Amino acid sequence: MKSSIVIKPLVSEKYTNVLEPQGKYTFLVNRNANKIEIKNEVEKIYGVSVQDVNTMNYFGKSKRRYTKTGLHVGRTPSYKKAVVQVFDGEEIDFFKNI
Repeated sequence: MKSSIVIKPLVSEKYTNVLEPQGKYTFLVNRNANKIEIKNEVEKIYGVSVQDVNTMNYFGKSKRRYTKTGLHVGRTPSYKKAVVQVFDGEEIDFFKNI
């Protein structure tokens, strides 16, 4: 199911071992989405009740490369991350359809 608000879940060792036992899950979301939209979208996609949403905006890092043709200056993309907490007894299984 394609969503314009929730882009993808972020699964890493830190998120899995530290946040999931607390009932928190991390998602990469649209930069223009607000907390209410994120909450409604996660509830619709995963069928859970969301208790709390925290968002973080990350500004893209500046990158420089020295090559034969000279200095190339650029920047990595900016993104927004959301940490969603579900109510006790509920969980999201990202790998159930694999």
